[in-house]
Amino acid sequence: MKKFIEIGRNVDQLMVPKNFVGIGSTRKVFRFKHWVIKKHLHEIGYIQSQNEQKIHHALKVKGLANYVAPILYLDEKISIQPYVQALPLVNGETFDIDFNTDLRISANLKTAIEEIDQVHDGFDFLDSSNYGEDERGQLILIDYGMTKTLYETKWVPLADAGVLPQIYFEPCIVCGVEKELRIYGEHDTDRRCYECGKE
Repeated sequence: MKKFIEIGRNVDQLMVPKNFVGIGSTRKVFRFKHWVIKKHLHEIGYIQSQNEQKIHHALKVKGLANYVAPILYLDEKISIQPYVQALPLVNGETFDIDFNTDLRISANLKTAIEEIDQVHDGFDFLDSSNYGEDERGQLILIDYGMTKTLYETKWVPLADAGVLPQIYFEPCIVCGVEKELRIYGEHDTDRRCYECGKE
């Protein structure tokens, strides 16, 4: 625990472009050695990390914790999880996981997802961006703190108001590559991708 507190103290020096992994609507992810640091971009990101901590603890009691990435450290600014290789994009975008045909999904992961869904109001289990692949080739949930209630009561109103970005698959107006763009409400005309400067 002491090493994670130390990382928390020096986190601004670690959250730099060379360590950047990815960005969502409420959290930005960096890699440092064997861990990922999730920076909370909005209060909802902090709530997601808190939910992940609670869910992991509940799954641990039921012997299902090995199928979700644990929260090793949490404060209002960041959370830290073990690094798991994220799934690659397909044609520049995320995709839906096929639970019936994807051989990387174990029976225990399905049981863990059912538990998160039914007991913890879980949400968004199909999106490939919520998974990583471990060294055995099994899928691990790495982003599982968004609940249906949080999404409907907090995220959607803020996204509709242009406070939080929604993801659109369009060509970037700078590099011209069709990819996922972060769009802040219906009046946002800035169609640049993250790599071309839009955060």
